Amino acid sequence: MKNTALTSIHENLGAKILPFAGYNMPILYEGVNAEHETVRNAVGVFDVSHMGEFFLKGPKALDLIQKVTSNDASTLTVGRAQYSCLPNNEGGIVDDLIVYKMSDEEYLLVVNASNIEKDWNWISSHNNLGVSMENRSDDYSLLAIQGPKAVEAMQSLSSIDLSQIAYYHFEVGDFAGFDTVIISATGYTGSGGFEIYCKNDQVEAIWNKVFEAGAAFGIKPIGLAARDTLRLEMGFCLYGNDINDTTSPLEAGLGWITKFTKEFTNSENLKKQKENGVTKKLIAFEMQERSVPRHDYEIVDSNGNAIGVVTSGTMSPSMNVGIGLGYVPNSFSAVDSDIFIRIRKNDVPAKVVKLPFYKK
Repeated sequence: MKNTALTSIHENLGAKILPFAGYNMPILYEGVNAEHETVRNAVGVFDVSHMGEFFLKGPKALDLIQKVTSNDASTLTVGRAQYSCLPNNEGGIVDDLIVYKMSDEEYLLVVNASNIEKDWNWISSHNNLGVSMENRSDDYSLLAIQGPKAVEAMQSLSSIDLSQIAYYHFEVGDFAGFDTVIISATGYTGSGGFEIYCKNDQVEAIWNKVFEAGAAFGIKPIGLAARDTLRLEMGFCLYGNDINDTTSPLEAGLGWITKFTKEFTNSENLKKQKENGVTKKLIAFEMQERSVPRHDYEIVDSNGNAIGVVTSGTMSPSMNVGIGLGYVPNSFSAVDSDIFIRIRKNDVPAKVVKLPFYKK
């Protein structure tokens, strides 16, 4: 297992460290619910330095990105980011990612930790355009500073007006005493905040200054367990659970990042799928009785027939109700449809709902 540049700090803080995506990662500090509430109501900091960073440079960099991603990166201007995915040739998804336009001929792709090697090989295999590619995943650290008080808590650390960085925009500038830090108004929690990209030899000093600046705002370190409950309350997909090599972006409700204004990997077949309609969909559901749906639990109909599987599930800390995502046939996908989750031989009633689960 690899360590991040902050692993010893997490250990000293008493974090529960477990293997995740090839790294020793902090899963828990004081408890999932308490950490979850910190991010929803104040400000918390995740070490997500396990994520991958690829830099693509050259006059054909955009062409390569257009070829391998489903979204239309030609709409990006410098300082903007875009959620997208890498379709495979079979109708599934290699990975989901964020594309940052650093300059007219340079882009940053941020990919999931478990897929770094797979994504690198996939994009490289399509690079017959002479694009310079650099895998800087081992050089960069990433802090997600999330919560409604993030802007106020962090403003003293930068001359950039953080309140003016719109959602899915970013600035490169000074932060916590270092220049050329990427300050991105992105995140995976639905509670606002920033993601801070810096070099490994800078991150410990930045971490310390972040906690000094945030002390008056109740800032706390947050583990990956709360990151999962936060993203699920928003209905954000997790690669390996809700999307994978066999799920199409259209089935996953990601038609909004699948743009047929251009050609990309397998776009012809995905376009046909859109025209013909998908046969199954990723739905969101809430339990109608007090119970917790879990990954891989069966979804059944009123007669007990298996119709799908739970891809993500938890007890929502914000709402105190069991919530989940899962794939079902179209006939069960409409909002307010009644379904059942098989929990230890009991078929517990649930209802299809509209995302997000958590309304601010």
